[in-house]
Amino acid sequence: MAMVGLFWITEDAVYVGAEPTGTASGVRLTKDGVETLGLGQDRFWPWHEVRGLDVQDVAVRSAARRLASMAFDSLVVLATGDGEHPPAFTVRVDTTADGTVEAAALTAAPGGIHTPDEYDLSRTLLTRLTTGATPVDDLLAWRRDEPEDVAPTRDERLALLRRWTTAAA
Repeated sequence: MAMVGLFWITEDAVYVGAEPTGTASGVRLTKDGVETLGLGQDRFWPWHEVRGLDVQDVAVRSAARRLASMAFDSLVVLATGDGEHPPAFTVRVDTTADGTVEAAALTAAPGGIHTPDEYDLSRTLLTRLTTGATPVDDLLAWRRDEPEDVAPTRDERLALLRRWTTAAA
């Protein structure tokens, strides 16, 4: 599995945010549709019922501010021993059957902060996934072809997002 932008990509699913464990909430994208997960949130919509996907409340900062925030957070944890869970953000699923449904997702980004380019490209990719311009299978195929123990660098992640947001439909 690997994080690319707002997405956690495994061999069989793409998660918006971190892959949830236990009763944690989250959103899973598969070739068949969109699923909200978590205690009392389990719902599924096939892609033809999904009119839109978007996110809100995502922590976005420039690369320099992101680094400074992460350093400060590390010092606080070192001094107090009190670490926090990754921050949550909201995923909005606009459906023909149920209207707009909101689900919480935990960020998978280090420090819980995304850069503006990661955020913008991720939102564009959400739109392309919804319209079918970029199939979920493209993201899954990339993950299957990558070594399990190698995480893409920041530049590689941005290149992937650019590729997935500009590919011909």
